[in-house]
Amino acid sequence: MKHLNYLITILLLSTSAAFSQERPREKGIIFGVLPTGSLNAITDVPGVKVGHFTKIEGDNIRTGVTAILPHGGNLFQQKVPAAIYVGNGFGKLAGVTQVQELGNIETPIILTNTLSVAAGIEGAVRYSLERNENAQSVNAVVGETNDGYLNDIRGMQISPEEVIQTIKSAESGKVTEGNVGAGTGTVCFGWKGGIGTASRKLPESLGGYTIGVLVQTNFGGNLQIDGVAVGEEMGRYPFRDAMEKSDGSCMIVLATDAPVLERNLERMAKRAIMGLAKTGGIASNGSGDYVIAFSTAEGLRIPYSAKSGALESGEFIRNDDMTSLFLGVIEATEEAIVNSLFAAETMTGNQGHKVEQLPVDVVMNLMKKN
Repeated sequence: MKHLNYLITILLLSTSAAFSQERPREKGIIFGVLPTGSLNAITDVPGVKVGHFTKIEGDNIRTGVTAILPHGGNLFQQKVPAAIYVGNGFGKLAGVTQVQELGNIETPIILTNTLSVAAGIEGAVRYSLERNENAQSVNAVVGETNDGYLNDIRGMQISPEEVIQTIKSAESGKVTEGNVGAGTGTVCFGWKGGIGTASRKLPESLGGYTIGVLVQTNFGGNLQIDGVAVGEEMGRYPFRDAMEKSDGSCMIVLATDAPVLERNLERMAKRAIMGLAKTGGIASNGSGDYVIAFSTAEGLRIPYSAKSGALESGEFIRNDDMTSLFLGVIEATEEAIVNSLFAAETMTGNQGHKVEQLPVDVVMNLMKKN
């Protein structure tokens, strides 16, 4: 019966109805000036799918996996333009150098905990090999944050089979936020962190493109929400006591349907760090802050097989028209991070450690005063 209860918990946390807290926007907090997509999620970018696997067992296991698929087809056969920007490199992002060298992604993007990166690689590679009989080399992109405060991270609780399960479960539509998937055991600004997502939709006069962001929040700093110094007001900020630390990491996945190649995708990725900074994140010494950016534009996909000597062609956005995309990235990243905090709930885990959820009512009172 005890095992059944844990299983039920996992299943419940994997559904879109897992958490009842309202998002900041539903409470009247509006980030920036651009409108959101219909779901205000990374899945507003056509074709993008997200899957979560949430693992909560016993008193000590609080971890999971999140998979992001740039499109629903065969990624290895139809790669997408991509870039990776390193805000602070204290982390373990597998596959980064090939993306930087070739400018594309060929597997689902996997997020998990620090010591499960190897399982993430094996799962993504096995998934790709099953779908591509002639593949001899696969570059899996796997990011992480350290959930060791709430999770028995040394137990390496994630298996390659669970990673494959997560990929296969990915779907379009609403994305669950908070204590789910790779955000199950994370901590952010001293409160419970997790998965968050948001999007922006440019007006037709600026191309009508969509920008979507998904974050795994596990970092520190002085929390600010829409310009209000919430962390300082609540006495929860780094170095208030000289012994306090503010380390941690944030994985940011950025998607767009705008026809943008790897160079300008990297420029967009850099702006995501600006969005992180707007929330009070400081990219501390021990923080692994990475942005993985890709374009789903069908005209820019890179086929696995092509005739030798064939020239590539495609239409893509000029530098002079990138500014509105930059703004969309900043706004969506800021909102996605705060969304993760509003959705997360209090959790007790490894060695009895407990992390409280953000006191939303207190936060809203502070917002009204400012």
